[in-house]
Amino acid sequence: MSLISQNPVSRNSVKAKRVDEVLSVHGDNKDPENGLESDSEISKLKRRKKQKEQQIELEQEKEMKKLENFLFGSIYSPVEFGKEAEENAQDVAEDGSALFFLDSTPNDVELSEESDNEEKIHRERKAVWVDEEEERTAINIAKVNRLRKLRKENGESVISGSEYVSRLRAQHAKLNPGTEWAKLDSGLRNDRSYDDESSDEEKHVVAASGYGNAEAFDDILRTDEDLVVKSRVKLLPGLLEYSRLVDANVEELSSGPINSVQFHKNAQLLLAAGLDRRIRFFQIDGKRNTKIQSVFLEDCPVRKASFLPDGSQVIISGRRKFFYCFDLVKAKVNKIGPLVGREEKSLEVFEISPDSSTIAFLGNEGYILLVSSKTKELIGTLKMNGTARSLAFADDGNQLLSSGSDGEVYHWDLRTRTCFHKAVDEGCINGTTLCTSPNGRMFAAGSDSGIVNIYNRDDFLGGKRKPIKVVENLTTKVDFMKFNSDAQILAICSTMKKNSLKLMHVPSFTVYSNWPSLNTNLQYPRCLDFSPGGGFMAVGNAAGKVLLYKLHHYNHA
Repeated sequence: MSLISQNPVSRNSVKAKRVDEVLSVHGDNKDPENGLESDSEISKLKRRKKQKEQQIELEQEKEMKKLENFLFGSIYSPVEFGKEAEENAQDVAEDGSALFFLDSTPNDVELSEESDNEEKIHRERKAVWVDEEEERTAINIAKVNRLRKLRKENGESVISGSEYVSRLRAQHAKLNPGTEWAKLDSGLRNDRSYDDESSDEEKHVVAASGYGNAEAFDDILRTDEDLVVKSRVKLLPGLLEYSRLVDANVEELSSGPINSVQFHKNAQLLLAAGLDRRIRFFQIDGKRNTKIQSVFLEDCPVRKASFLPDGSQVIISGRRKFFYCFDLVKAKVNKIGPLVGREEKSLEVFEISPDSSTIAFLGNEGYILLVSSKTKELIGTLKMNGTARSLAFADDGNQLLSSGSDGEVYHWDLRTRTCFHKAVDEGCINGTTLCTSPNGRMFAAGSDSGIVNIYNRDDFLGGKRKPIKVVENLTTKVDFMKFNSDAQILAICSTMKKNSLKLMHVPSFTVYSNWPSLNTNLQYPRCLDFSPGGGFMAVGNAAGKVLLYKLHHYNHA
């Protein structure tokens, strides 16, 4: 059996039927019985009909886009590259020629001229509705006092309603300037770039981004700075804005003096250690300050504990021949030492390089012991003339500063392990502590007389021995100093006197007069640290408490 019909319709009847349909559409009343049109004429009629339908659809689409643009703004009609070429193609199609597509890339079109044309089009957009009464209305802007600012000339009084509306809009725009991210052009560019990226992802094409913003993208990719714009407002001298928060170790106080407090680089974890042989970790939020963990060292009252700058370990030392290393990831304590080749009685004072590669311990008879933070083995020694009492790293860990009983400040190059500069700290007989700013431009040197000298490091190395500031606010031995993260505050501490903690405004070299206040009871402060963002300040004292303060100038911890 065959699926083809055994009674096929004749070819002439099919042609007659097609002609009837075409003629009925185009309004032609020709009689098919008088003579049939040729196949070419039929195809022409079909082509005309199709072109008219396409033209109607294009007009409808244009009207819909205009309506969407008026109702919802330009977000529904983003500007596209090659728009002028597409419009020319549509004009050619309306004339009857064949349609074609132009693939216009940024290299083929001058983007500056095209963007200018598009901006002109947006500026010249007409209003959807115009009130005819505005043209006929006259307003006297000289009568009312609050409208006189709209005058362009002194003698001007009566203006039309439309002019009055435009001046009001201009006055509003003047008083309320818009932000960059809310401007129409930037929104269009963002929408367009998003569409380009999504279309490239669909086509599995990887292209160089940024037509007109190539330089901006390159600048972003060439730097490791934060993309978020930070506040550039300088910290003001005079009075410090701060508030007291819940004690950092409120959940578990120490039974002995606190000798070390330090914030982890994530600004949420705080370390507190002291002579009770415990190292406690707290999650700092300023409200509850939850205790996370406590580590007990049976044979080592803690003199100093410090995070490695990379945040992976804690180095703990006391008045012992050995020291401890606590691994934060594995939660494991390792006992290290005594160091091979050295007979040291105490390793209680040390500093860690900013690159987390080297730990420098103070040894006997002016020796400085360099220990690798990876292997925990002795890798070198440095020798001073007098007794070494303080250390400070500079130049991202490539240089080391030291001072001691001879009153001189030594500069060491750790790559060659040689002293490349040595000079007397002005007015100092016995140096007790050193501190360098985060950027390494300044360093502060404290002495047992309570005097703190602040130097510009480049000037000091260049031969200028006079300090840029001499701080004389303490009368007892300076035991501890610390710059905050942006080097605008320098904390100076003495453990021998109550409330003996001063905060200095570094740019103006003036001490804050309201710190500590008359109502502030710091007891005997022993250590201090600022959070990485500068928002928190923790002070450990001899009573076993870690006092927590909020510095209002800084927005982040």
